[in-house]
Amino acid sequence: MSLVKRNQVLFPSLFNDLLSPDWFGGLENGNRNVPAVNIKENDDNFELELAIPGLKKEDVNIEVDESILTISSEARHESESKEANFTRKEFSFSSFKRAFSLPETIDEDKIHAKHEEGILKLTLPKKEEALPKPKRLIEIG
Repeated sequence: MSLVKRNQVLFPSLFNDLLSPDWFGGLENGNRNVPAVNIKENDDNFELELAIPGLKKEDVNIEVDESILTISSEARHESESKEANFTRKEFSFSSFKRAFSLPETIDEDKIHAKHEEGILKLTLPKKEEALPKPKRLIEIG
């Protein structure tokens, strides 16, 4: 399966059984700051990539509760400069929340996350019983 970029709330039917968005986040809330998500299925895991440029790993929260994976962030940035006749103070606030229903085949205790160069990468390992079985030869008696 190839890497698929997702900007929309609803996945095509192919992904409905794998990971589906929850109603906590997405574009239906009018939030245009929701990061794009790439999903890739491998033999032994799923990989999720979220584009979160400008955010530090400390700004991001990842939770799993009752088979719902929630990725959220709230970041506030301030800067102030003072000169002889003026003071300038600027601030910004950004937040997002994405939630996904995890299939039963995911081993929730082994989910791993990594942040590098503005990309949040999550590895969602499949349970042992969900892994593909190796080919075996059956002897004819």
